[in-house]
Amino acid sequence: MAKFMDVHHGFRGVTAAQLQQAHDADVAIQSEEGVTFEHAWADPDSGLVYCLSEAPSAEAVQRVHERAGHRADEIHMVPLSV
Repeated sequence: MAKFMDVHHGFRGVTAAQLQQAHDADVAIQSEEGVTFEHAWADPDSGLVYCLSEAPSAEAVQRVHERAGHRADEIHMVPLSV
């Protein structure tokens, strides 16, 4: 399985509770696509949200996000980490 970092735009003013709710929506259905969402970060000032996941493909990540109601604007494979 590969690691993916995805980016969402347009979440200016997002709160910790809203970020948790969106993450929980992903986690609730992630197994149906073989995805594991590991962590989410947000910058309320810029409106950017980042999610780290392990998944069989970027398409699987996107399907979960779409079904949860927050399509990713960018999805990047993370082939190397330290």
